[in-house]
Amino acid sequence: MQTGKKWLDLAEIFGVSNVVLIEPSYADLPDPRYTSALVSLPGDQGRLLIDEESDPLSLAVHTGDDTWAAGCFMLRPPTASVITRFEELGGELFQENRDVWEASVRAWYSHWIAGEVTPALEDLNPARIGGIRSLVKDLWGEGQGRGCLDFCCGSGLGSLVLRDLGYSLLSCDNDASLLSLGFFTKRLLPEETICIDATYADTYITKTDLGLGLMFGEINRFNTELWEQITGMLVSLTHRSIVTTGTEEEAVLVAGWAAEGGGATEILENDNDPLYDRWVCAITGP
Repeated sequence: MQTGKKWLDLAEIFGVSNVVLIEPSYADLPDPRYTSALVSLPGDQGRLLIDEESDPLSLAVHTGDDTWAAGCFMLRPPTASVITRFEELGGELFQENRDVWEASVRAWYSHWIAGEVTPALEDLNPARIGGIRSLVKDLWGEGQGRGCLDFCCGSGLGSLVLRDLGYSLLSCDNDASLLSLGFFTKRLLPEETICIDATYADTYITKTDLGLGLMFGEINRFNTELWEQITGMLVSLTHRSIVTTGTEEEAVLVAGWAAEGGGATEILENDNDPLYDRWVCAITGP
């Protein structure tokens, strides 16, 4: 099935009433143990989903009543056992655009977070919106569909601004309560958002043009190594990035870590925000 939509309900893609992904979270998608679990499921029907290049995206197994259990092969390769199990079940073949499937999987896990995780307390000072918009527009201009990673997105201030400016987004954070708040306020969109540990982001995210990291810090002697890892990961995944900090000292640290990763940096003082995003590190990746 080919569609013009950005994402679909998983059940609609497979033409059934209910699909449950066997991987407990988006972060679990690379784990090969779930392939073994999937092919071991008892079932009486199977449906194999392939992309436009005929590469397998998912296998769904009918496990009883109206329930289908599916596994994802977005971030781990399918094994021969997947095809064998599909043939054993004598199932049907379905096709979908890979981008639509990946957005649909992101939306499935995001909707689970929105429904099950209590949102964090509202953390956005509305005055920051205009300041971040001016900053991004001054340094990058309008998005015009360019890819941008909102790294450590929190409840979605950066995503809100970037989307409004016309960037094509992927947002990530490891705090499900902040993501839940972002979904509630609609600053984050489910199909654009993933819940992962940023220090392992290259397992889940391919390199893109631009990256935004708002309000890195507070950086102190207890978490310096963590922020160094996060900065290095952002630099490795983007060609250019903007990182904001509350203090000049933090911006200098970020610039030093980016330089260690081969990035060229420029530190700027941001007159649009005297507190949260006062200092800006503009980074050009290696």
